[in-house]
Amino acid sequence: MPVLDTIIRNANVVTATDNYTADIGIRDGVIQTIGTVGEMAENEIDAAGRMVTPGGVDGHCHLDQPMDDGSIMADDFTSGTISAACGGTTTVIPFACQVKGEGLRAAVEDYHRRADGKAVVDYAFHLIVTDPTPNVLGQELPALIKDGYSHFKIYMTYDALKLNDRQILDVLHLARREGAMTMIHAENADCIAWLTEMFEAAGDTAPRFHGYSRPPVVEREATHRAISLAELMDVPVLIVHVSGNEAMTQIQNAQARGIRIYGETCPQYLFLTADDLAQPGFEGAKCICSPPPRTADDQEHIWRGIKTGVFQVFSSDHAPFRFDDDKGKKNAGSNAKFSEIPNGVPGIETRLPLLMSEGVLKGRIDAHTFVSVTSTGPAQMYGLFPRKGTIAPGSDADLVIWDTETEFILTNDRLHHNVDYTPYEGIKLQAWPATVLSRGRVVAENGECIATRGDGEFLPCDTPNPLRPNPN
Repeated sequence: MPVLDTIIRNANVVTATDNYTADIGIRDGVIQTIGTVGEMAENEIDAAGRMVTPGGVDGHCHLDQPMDDGSIMADDFTSGTISAACGGTTTVIPFACQVKGEGLRAAVEDYHRRADGKAVVDYAFHLIVTDPTPNVLGQELPALIKDGYSHFKIYMTYDALKLNDRQILDVLHLARREGAMTMIHAENADCIAWLTEMFEAAGDTAPRFHGYSRPPVVEREATHRAISLAELMDVPVLIVHVSGNEAMTQIQNAQARGIRIYGETCPQYLFLTADDLAQPGFEGAKCICSPPPRTADDQEHIWRGIKTGVFQVFSSDHAPFRFDDDKGKKNAGSNAKFSEIPNGVPGIETRLPLLMSEGVLKGRIDAHTFVSVTSTGPAQMYGLFPRKGTIAPGSDADLVIWDTETEFILTNDRLHHNVDYTPYEGIKLQAWPATVLSRGRVVAENGECIATRGDGEFLPCDTPNPLRPNPN
């Protein structure tokens, strides 16, 4: 009888720190051995000449998240995880969002109902804290952290979500006490509201004015303030979806001072600019997200930040709204004001191929950095490492075998999300996952999903030990 279930032969193994050629032996969904494997297996895959990386961990994506404006996200846990698998992502972490006036536990229970039995790859949950009442901070959130929800997001903008500075301090104090990771959406809400009112009063409501209403200064100021609050509380925080040089510089300066500030960026800040918001008619709505895309110069700074370690996480921030849909981008009509257009762009399937093709293969970053920001970093940040995020004995057999020799033009009909466009249409790529394994099961091959709905498991997360607050 075969000792192993699967052997990947002749793999060019790439992790965040290593690069070597070896066989990978898998049993019961877990990597058992790496090296020259003499045993037999029921299934053997020859990866000769191909790079093999850990399955991607998308630490920031939105799936079937309830919206307060009547819009509906196009991807649920089935279509979203199928799309993730085909793009090489084997773990997703979307958000259970608290409704103001209600508890966090209710949000978690609702989100489990939405996810149960639907995912084809593994998943965990972030929390979104919108109403930090004494009960939430004193009872619900500490209990949820112990139950495996060890990271949460807070907002400095959006009326339905934002916290004031005093509330942020209360949340950060809890994070310090419990050893949890806080993600912060850093934009100045009052500045955005004032600018939006000015533009709309002048009749400037087209999609391009979304970017004008959220200039770099509102992100820079909020990032500086978030860092200051974290420094006061002596607690690590992750500034999410950093769009350009001004906010990035705030993070870089804090890191240089030894403050435990971490950064995340996303594909839209490498591959889109403000010009994409200015497309004719309503087309710019396809690229509305917050913070908005910036300039070509900002793109180069973001590439530099990934290369030099300013950013520890590269996420999709997948927010799937269909374009030609009265519950999507046209939720308020086909000529809606920019302030009424649902924020977000799709990208759960294209995250890894874009960064591999345009980053690694073009020499902007090395393969170790690619693995670090797309897999190892988020797994460490959110208490999933070393089960996820690396290739090592004892880790889950989440693996991507890459085809880096086939050049093609990216089009939406290649993708598996339930969105009717991709903002990256027409980009020439030379990398796509040839074979994707999740816990030893082949879930995608040659661009098609072969997984079974419900195979994905919920992952309780440990407290992110490397990020525990300093002792008093």
